[in-house]
Amino acid sequence: MSEILVVASKIKSYIKEKSGMNTSGAVPEELSKRVAILLEKAIENAKNDGRKTIMDRDIPQGL
Repeated sequence: MSEILVVASKIKSYIKEKSGMNTSGAVPEELSKRVAILLEKAIENAKNDGRKTIMDRDIPQGL
């Protein structure tokens, strides 16, 4: 994946605050890949419903 879809500094800050741990530089890329998969499914769900707007209900549940 060439485009990062998440804010790396926010991820690192969140992990540091919650656990005191550091974050590998590969984490934002991996999360971006997973976000992209969720967004592709959300796009498909909205299209199947005849909409041009992605809604929260289009995002797959059960992470």
